[in-house]
Amino acid sequence: MFSRTAYTITVNPKIPPRLKRLEELAGNLWYSWDRATRTLFSRLDPHLWEAVGHNPKAFLKRVDESVLLKAAEDRIFLANYYSILSTYDSYHDASSTPQQNGGLRTNDQVAYFCFEFGFHESLPIYSGGLGILAGDHCKAASDMHLPFVAIGLLYRQGYFFQMIDNHGNQQVTYTISDFDDLPVTPVCCADGSGLQIEVSLPNRKVIAKIWQARIGHVSLYLLDTDIPENSPHDRYITHNLYGGDKAMRIEQEILLGVGGVRVLQALGVQPTVWHINEGHAAFMILERVRNLVRQGLDFFSALENVAVNTIFTTHTAVPAGHDHFNPEMMLAYFGEFCSDIGIAFEDFMAFGHVPGSPDFNMTALAIRGSRTHNGVSKIHGGVSAKICRDLWPQIEPEENPISYITNGIHVPTFLAQEWSDLFDRYLGYEWRDKMCDGDYWSRIDAIPDHLFWSVRQSLKSQMFYGIRSRITEQNSRNRGSEAHLDRLLKFIDPINPNALVLGFARRFATYKRATLLFENLDWLRKIVCDQERPVLLIFAGKAHPADSPGQDLIRRISQITRLPEFEGRLLLIEGYDLRLARRLVAGVDVWLNNPIYPLEASGTSGMKAGINGAINLSVLDGWWGEGFNGKNGWAVKPGPEEMDSAIRDQEESRALYEILQDQVIPLYYNYGKLGYSPDWVKMAKQSMMSLLPRYNATRMVGEYVTQYYRPASEKGALYAADDYAESRNIAAWKVKIRQAWPGVSLRRIDTPRDRVYFDDALGFKVAARLNHLLPQDVVIELLICRQFKTTRLCNFKHFTFKFTGIQEADEHIFELDLTPEQCGKQEYFIRIYPCHSLLTHPLEMGLLVWL
Repeated sequence: MFSRTAYTITVNPKIPPRLKRLEELAGNLWYSWDRATRTLFSRLDPHLWEAVGHNPKAFLKRVDESVLLKAAEDRIFLANYYSILSTYDSYHDASSTPQQNGGLRTNDQVAYFCFEFGFHESLPIYSGGLGILAGDHCKAASDMHLPFVAIGLLYRQGYFFQMIDNHGNQQVTYTISDFDDLPVTPVCCADGSGLQIEVSLPNRKVIAKIWQARIGHVSLYLLDTDIPENSPHDRYITHNLYGGDKAMRIEQEILLGVGGVRVLQALGVQPTVWHINEGHAAFMILERVRNLVRQGLDFFSALENVAVNTIFTTHTAVPAGHDHFNPEMMLAYFGEFCSDIGIAFEDFMAFGHVPGSPDFNMTALAIRGSRTHNGVSKIHGGVSAKICRDLWPQIEPEENPISYITNGIHVPTFLAQEWSDLFDRYLGYEWRDKMCDGDYWSRIDAIPDHLFWSVRQSLKSQMFYGIRSRITEQNSRNRGSEAHLDRLLKFIDPINPNALVLGFARRFATYKRATLLFENLDWLRKIVCDQERPVLLIFAGKAHPADSPGQDLIRRISQITRLPEFEGRLLLIEGYDLRLARRLVAGVDVWLNNPIYPLEASGTSGMKAGINGAINLSVLDGWWGEGFNGKNGWAVKPGPEEMDSAIRDQEESRALYEILQDQVIPLYYNYGKLGYSPDWVKMAKQSMMSLLPRYNATRMVGEYVTQYYRPASEKGALYAADDYAESRNIAAWKVKIRQAWPGVSLRRIDTPRDRVYFDDALGFKVAARLNHLLPQDVVIELLICRQFKTTRLCNFKHFTFKFTGIQEADEHIFELDLTPEQCGKQEYFIRIYPCHSLLTHPLEMGLLVWL
């Protein structure tokens, strides 16, 4: 053996001056939703484009210079290049596109914090739905020209790449990212040095380098601790997404929340609205409070000022999903904070307290430190209200301040190019500006059926090519035979993509029930193995490396796919990522979703499939509880929550089999003269027409602007005016209310009547013991509704009592005159709760007394 030293050198091409703006295109994630830009890079060197994982920046560092020189003289390439630059410049010219800012003021700025962001596979700092949703939120904010900035962490490893072996075991591999290859750039100070911020952790300071990613008009700032100034332990803080122990998690969340606020300060950005997307970033509340206390505000006034312009969105449907940390850990990390703001540690812990646990709960902190809170679908809003009911102990969950805005998807990212081209032809180029116009999208019905079907088949064919490639690679790595590969690919025929394809692709968590279709294998065999009407089932998804039950699901699916009768008909595709997801949602015929009700917060994969003409077959949970209209897909009605899990699986799998057997398959194979089913096309069109204008990110972000951002900004300005006068006023008023409330009571002093005639006036009179509060500090109201088996307060009409001016001893007299508006037996209640014009939600204090 010879002893020798290996040296490496990287040779980057010189980009011809004529093509210099390729670097600009590669540095803005606008390319993640502009297919033409990605195609421009791909055409230069298709093999290299695949090798770099569709990463334009990495591509430009590796492409051969001769290729660039040739392209600089190629008229066709240059024409495409200049056309794309024209589109790019037009998009980024604020004057060319009217702002859709929903009434935000000129000085407004929204700051959006999230633990992960998913824009494109070239920036691997996401794991799943939360990150993709955050990415779509940023993209829609860019499309709408909103004043919007985002904060996250730059992970060296990001999430894992998945391989599956012959036995169905998930193999996890991590790729160390070279940040120079990612679409991010270091943020520099005025003197040219790199911007850094410091965050205090126990007995040390941690330094974070700041990077910037551009998403159209939006900037995302990412914190990175993997720099020489930090210890090996601290360099590892931003190494891995959702990895490490509790200490690593709290340090990541401190870096995101506390560090994120400091980044914005260093940049001179002054947000008027702060949006916490899931509880990981809730420590930002504490940092903002500390800053105000240092300016001279007391803690409670500072908290009111911070909370009033903070929005908290929860994506979790089970209490166990909320992060929490024990008191010892909180003392170690936040003892100094308590000293800084002059608050006892026990009082500090109360802001993260939930009944039944001594731990500090991040969701509790996020709710107590914000005044606007929401779930991500109508069902999830109700679930979240129940989960968090103890934070408003005297308020019924249906009335507490948690509301909802249903998630949406960024249509330009997930709508296949073939549909864009067809829409340009039949709907007109203006469809991109009509995203939320339901009447406009009804024009899809006028697209000729045969063209609609042709696009569907073309997308399925493309999906088949991608699946064949992945299965071939997987079979080769697992040392499978050519004969085995032929059996696997027998029905994946891109030339004749006529088989009905069902798709199930998402995170393999137990509540998503990926294996529900395997409850009765004999019945499934009859459905899938019909030679005249073949059905293919495609599964894809990852399980968290620490989620053993989730990995068991993958093994179970793999086991079923290897049964002789299912071989080639059931396929498990490894390496689920954004690229594969785009192919699947565009190519399958039916999108399956089988969550345990009500554990699906929203789900967005079905939206992506629906806008591409696939038809949803799903349990009525999450977004599908709103999206299903009886004509745009199929629904499985979930069993009651208290039902035994085994019986529930049995009942709901039976419903799935029956729908597939009696409705889906007959409809798909009811071919007409032109070789397709007209009724299937009709339902697919209905899916697109009903879902696209409603479940898009433009609608979602527009609702955040009008319902949350604008009111929060206006209230924040009010609270901050005149040296925070209103912040001090509302804080002092709340202290007064909390001290007095235990002594507040109501009694009725009129004689109740149990029968009247229509148009008869009723007089109500109550005496309120206010315990030194003033009449204007409270609202006394009567709620009335027709009597039903179940009392739902949302159905009741509200009528407010008026103070008579009479005070007897320690009681105030209130009266109400009411003429019932309906006949029949009616039910009514009387109650009292604190009231102030500065409150964001009338019941935000969680205090209420029923008579």
